[in-house]
Amino acid sequence: MSRPDLEYLFVVTYGRSGSTLLMGLLNTLPGYLIRGENRDALHHLFQFEKTMRTESTRGPRRKLREPTHPFFGITGYPRERAVRQLRRLATETVMRPKEETRVTGFKEIRWYHSDLEDYVAWLREVFPGARFLVNTRNHADVLKSKWWAGGEDKSAHLAEIERRLLALAESLGDAAYHVHYDDYVADPASLRGMFAWLGEEFDEAAVRATLAVRHSV
Repeated sequence: MSRPDLEYLFVVTYGRSGSTLLMGLLNTLPGYLIRGENRDALHHLFQFEKTMRTESTRGPRRKLREPTHPFFGITGYPRERAVRQLRRLATETVMRPKEETRVTGFKEIRWYHSDLEDYVAWLREVFPGARFLVNTRNHADVLKSKWWAGGEDKSAHLAEIERRLLALAESLGDAAYHVHYDDYVADPASLRGMFAWLGEEFDEAAVRATLAVRHSV
């Protein structure tokens, strides 16, 4: 069922950044339902849509309509309808908002693809008004985790991922906001700006109560 009243929020980060805790904080807000990671499932939908869009313009339309052409029919790709259906598919199967949900979305740690900027532009098209919350953490602590441990030194890789995420946030203007795990864990009041950006009331007691609960495994 179409939900034009829904707002969309995506948490953009990397592994072991404290994003599960941030997700928990967001889900304390009335009407928020932010899901966890989905192994970048929507990026596959982006690639599907990009392929169909590209291939539908691979040659003269007249020839693409002929049944003797190897790409017969691809020029008929109904992009506007596809975008609506992809929004519905992702909303109803990945985010699954409830009747009382006002803001839905998910957090993901797999934003390291070379087509990041194009992918986010696509998300903004599929989910009008979407906003992006970028979460970072002290790199030394991130790299201590088992998720990053083993093999060669990954400090440069992590730094490059974060550089791109922060550049993305800057390029999005008011559609993005940056928080730092170490800041809000040390001082929950530092989240006032995030709550203001979301247009929500800051309840420091509720924030502190959530921070006191262990998140992730």
